[in-house]
Amino acid sequence: MVVCGDDGLAHRLATELRGVYREQVVLVVPPSRRTPPQPMAGRARAASAALFGRMVTAVNRGTDGSDDTLVPDERVMEAAEPTEAVLADAGVDRAAALALVYDDDETNIRAALTARRLNPRLRLVLRLYNRRLGQHIEELLDQAAGLAAGATAGHRDGHGRHGGHGGHGGHGADIATTVLSDADTTAPALVATALVGTSKVVDAEGLLLRAVERRPPRPGEVADPGLCTLALLSATSNDPAGAEGSEDSGDGPRLLPDAEAVAAATGRGAVVLEQVSYSGPPLPARRAGVMPFASLFSARLRWSLAGLVAAVVALAVALIVVTDDHPLHAIYITLLDLFAINDPAVGAPLGQQVLQLLSGLVGLLLLPVLLAAVLEALGTFRTASALRKPPRGLSGHVVLLGLGKIGTRVLTRLRELHIPVVCVEADPEARGMAVARRLRVPVVVGDVTQEGVLESAKIHRADALLALTSVDTTNLEAVLYARSVRPDLRAVLRLYDDDFAKAVYRTLRTAHPAALTRSRSVSHLAAPAFAGAMMGRQILGAIPVERRVLLFAAVVVDGHPQLEGRTVAEAFRPGAWRVLALDTAARGDAAGAEPPGSGLVWDLPDTYVLRAGDRVVLAATRRGLAELLGRRTRSPR
Repeated sequence: MVVCGDDGLAHRLATELRGVYREQVVLVVPPSRRTPPQPMAGRARAASAALFGRMVTAVNRGTDGSDDTLVPDERVMEAAEPTEAVLADAGVDRAAALALVYDDDETNIRAALTARRLNPRLRLVLRLYNRRLGQHIEELLDQAAGLAAGATAGHRDGHGRHGGHGGHGGHGADIATTVLSDADTTAPALVATALVGTSKVVDAEGLLLRAVERRPPRPGEVADPGLCTLALLSATSNDPAGAEGSEDSGDGPRLLPDAEAVAAATGRGAVVLEQVSYSGPPLPARRAGVMPFASLFSARLRWSLAGLVAAVVALAVALIVVTDDHPLHAIYITLLDLFAINDPAVGAPLGQQVLQLLSGLVGLLLLPVLLAAVLEALGTFRTASALRKPPRGLSGHVVLLGLGKIGTRVLTRLRELHIPVVCVEADPEARGMAVARRLRVPVVVGDVTQEGVLESAKIHRADALLALTSVDTTNLEAVLYARSVRPDLRAVLRLYDDDFAKAVYRTLRTAHPAALTRSRSVSHLAAPAFAGAMMGRQILGAIPVERRVLLFAAVVVDGHPQLEGRTVAEAFRPGAWRVLALDTAARGDAAGAEPPGSGLVWDLPDTYVLRAGDRVVLAATRRGLAELLGRRTRSPR
């Protein structure tokens, strides 16, 4: 496995491939940048530098290591860019998979095109923020791989030898290209942490897999497994704050327990599957190009216009009384006098002359009001796509700090779930500003570390705070200040280093035991999905369970003896994997009863026999999914 990158995701991904899947890894990083470039707190920077130093030392000395250190025959290369010579030196022509996780999309695309030419049978995993471009790149690289594999097979057949399809599994999907985004893979978990009653969410191909964290039951009670128990938490009745693995929580979490373990787990919290699909109503549709009258003109201008209309009506009634004229004709004459286009009332009765003078005076007052109305309407249309300000009576909302790559994805997820949001961004040209305008989300432009910025976002009436800027110290400072304003505020902060995130969480939990605080490392949440794609399977998402990760994957039953020919109950292996759903789109009669409008059957009976053509969605641990894949495992020397 070859991993090329310039930030913490590359290091975390290499560690994931080594520690979980026992793969041989070549890590390519920029020279003289052994620590990721993102700014972070001093302790986090020192911890990352020390960790990477130990990794390089393990390579140079050839020492044995644990899951987080390199084995002797693995190496770290330093290169400014992933050029053709660098990729060749890294052994891409002999590698099974290549991950390009640079922060720049263009760098990843250029290297992917080069790698596909060097090795058409290579499995590619790209990190791209532009999802539409990623779809086209996937199709282009897969088409190139298919043509090259076909040409190679034809050449071999001409010499009387069988030409395989490459990869390690013999399947066409093994040489496929997978485009992922760390923002997309981590946004559901970050959003879920900020929601009331929801702990974990995975957006899987249009479906929303929701897992809820239930607190430990009372002594003597048995935890309700719900639809499916995904994990038993470290939290117990004696240590209800033991989530995330505290010192007093005893053993760690237990993923995918069986029925006996769930029944015996009295006093332990659990993560259960509460809702497996999302079919909520769409966001309220707005009529394009049509704006309400109240948004065009201010209240003062509307009162001015109403006063002028009342004055015109009063003059018309007075003219009817004075001249005994027809009402329509009297209104017509009044309007002519109002706009100064009527003949002077010379020789007319005195009352009519006075009314003509009053109409002319009202007409003079009408000119500035009409001009103000035109200017306000133009200004309203000009700022229709501009940033909105938080309404005065807003409450129960989520305050989102940072509209970068991660923040923009989280904002989109929050709006899809109809959660009111107020954003805070220091850069007016941030990439998420356009999304905020399109979604008509209130945005406060300013530095969150400055006094009064969080108050402008109504932090004192908010339900949750999501600190997702790229600077760890800014996120930490914002959460600490918000805690001083609202001690019970639900806070989620994005931190670069995973060890630093764990230390911050424990400290905040101790200082504010009544509040919910979560610290998340983006690389920690995104690395399992990237590693899974490198192993040649389709990862739907990842759910963090304390300091561990539970994966959701779509697997074809064919070729897996642990699944094929077995019932759903027989295929379940506690602590490793569990079949959750059956994809009926590939085989419509597989389950016998397909729900209308859905391609997945979630209520599979335990007696259903999995067949070769079935495609199932399962939850699995990282080691369990590696075993299910059937790849070789390497033991540390």
